[in-house]
Amino acid sequence: MKKYKACAKVNIFLKITGRRGEYHEIISRFMQVHDLYDELSFVSKRDVEAKANEFKIIGDFSCETRQNTIYKAYVALKEATSSEALEKLMQTHAVSVTKNIPAFAGLGGGSSDAATYLKMCNEVLHLDLSLNELAKIGLHVGADVPFFIYGYKSANVSGIGEVVEAFDEELLDFEIYTPKLEISTPKVYKAYRKDFYVPINGFEENELKQKSSLSVLKEMHAKEANDLFNPALQEYTDLKNYYKKEYYFSGSGSSFFKVKEN
Repeated sequence: MKKYKACAKVNIFLKITGRRGEYHEIISRFMQVHDLYDELSFVSKRDVEAKANEFKIIGDFSCETRQNTIYKAYVALKEATSSEALEKLMQTHAVSVTKNIPAFAGLGGGSSDAATYLKMCNEVLHLDLSLNELAKIGLHVGADVPFFIYGYKSANVSGIGEVVEAFDEELLDFEIYTPKLEISTPKVYKAYRKDFYVPINGFEENELKQKSSLSVLKEMHAKEANDLFNPALQEYTDLKNYYKKEYYFSGSGSSFFKVKEN
């Protein structure tokens, strides 16, 4: 069976622009990490231990199936399309995942897996859904899913994640390391809202959107580039022991990255 790549991402910058109910609105530059990816494929249940009526994911996951973003993507797709072919596919096949992107790491592994699953189903079942339609479905799974649906190498992501605008620039090579710390994104956002809430204004937002990723990384330090770094340090005090100069913080953590030197 064909294997599909689910690439990781880093947040070159991540700034809060406001709130929408319980959600935070952001402006962020997402960049694909081309050499770090999970691999997904459909495998026949005849070849694995699986019941006909269960949704089966084969892979190194610590969560239960119903908490997995791939399963959530299946539920969202089923609700959106009422596709009998989709149900039949998942009765006869399992989703096999070779997991390389660490979890709870700010690298978008779960979102990328969910987006890749939606695109796989769209292709295999000939659902003929547009990328915009898939992104709308993906948003029910997670705020980062639309970026991975569109497949841009670099993009400005805003709103709560639903506005994804391609940014034309060269893909960078990154050195990434991920401390063995499981960081809760809701906990970090809650701390930001309580102790660090200073949204940027529209002028600053527009200025950031136009800068190349390389320029941003040359001009800003880690705490300045990512509004979630300080709240993450507050909530997870061990994190400071892993920070190295010239590295940047991705998402709500725990991964750090920098551009590889030639």
